[in-house]
Amino acid sequence: MTAVLPDPALPTMTAPRPSQLRVFLRTSSRRVKSQSRPTKGVSVVTPGTSNRSGFSMMSACLNASPSFSSDELEIVEGSILGNHYKVEAFLGEGGFGIVAKCCDTKTNQAVAIKVNKNRTNILQQAKKEIFILEQLRRLDPDAANIVKWNDYIRDPDNRRLPISEVRPILGQLTNALSHLGSLGIVHADLKPGNIMVVNRYESPVKVKLIDFGLACPASAVMPGDRVGTVGYSAPEVMVGLPYNKACDMWSLGLVAVELVTGVPLYPGKKYYDVFKFIIETQGQPPDHVLDPGVYTEDYFTKDNYNYNQQRWTFKTAQQFKYETGYESLETRYMKLRRLDDLEQIMIRCSSHLADQIPF
Repeated sequence: MTAVLPDPALPTMTAPRPSQLRVFLRTSSRRVKSQSRPTKGVSVVTPGTSNRSGFSMMSACLNASPSFSSDELEIVEGSILGNHYKVEAFLGEGGFGIVAKCCDTKTNQAVAIKVNKNRTNILQQAKKEIFILEQLRRLDPDAANIVKWNDYIRDPDNRRLPISEVRPILGQLTNALSHLGSLGIVHADLKPGNIMVVNRYESPVKVKLIDFGLACPASAVMPGDRVGTVGYSAPEVMVGLPYNKACDMWSLGLVAVELVTGVPLYPGKKYYDVFKFIIETQGQPPDHVLDPGVYTEDYFTKDNYNYNQQRWTFKTAQQFKYETGYESLETRYMKLRRLDDLEQIMIRCSSHLADQIPF
């Protein structure tokens, strides 16, 4: 049986995200829906064995990604659970989560793993289940016709990748964007969920850019077109300016940070939140960028009589709530004073000295 407990966060970070490339990048189109934002807490994996049933039974509770842009827990074929259980197929799905057929890569034994959503009520139920399973150990599983439970294990709550792995991934994505640019096409929705791992065990990791549902010719972009995912969209997209391939490079930079640190840089629920985070770390866009924006007035107020300083002022959280009813949330895992602070964070996240070599 396996308990999945989060690793301690870096001193400069608050809430680390779930572990490993398996939930960072997609390896198939299979997704598991989670109907509510996950909560922090203990995650458990409870494997068991049944010598006569053909394969073992397990149960698990894994963290869903605390990203407000998606409510999906991505466990896909090829995912690795508990370090050595490889997902081969999905056997069932319900309100609690899913049941996946897996292979124990250490013993080559077939197992079934129950993966629960990491919500408070389900988490508490999983703890109760562990308690019951511990009591059932006193019984002969074959004589009692019940599953044999083994133990519980830990799965690191850590999605960081070493820069030695991130570097070739970014190189491949840059190559993909370069080819799109040669055709005058903007992807417009670059994010970790739209990067597919071709072979996780190949070195370097091979990835492909997927999901062209929002892609379009740059020449066809109109003012006011909003594309992409909150937290990965470029400022020009958020204010409704015509965008081009530069917005893909903005998104690629955010993906790079997330791969190395394990958390999104701007995990806002709404564009207002993201703008607030950007302004605090990179400064406010200049007036000549904000002036033609279709949606600039949604987030900024303008003083037409101020000719000596910047005319646009970012709305306060209280003002935005009064106008929209939305209360801005603090959802960042890394609270940076400036973007340059990322350098030290990325060095801490690197486990090898070679990872600190510049790109």
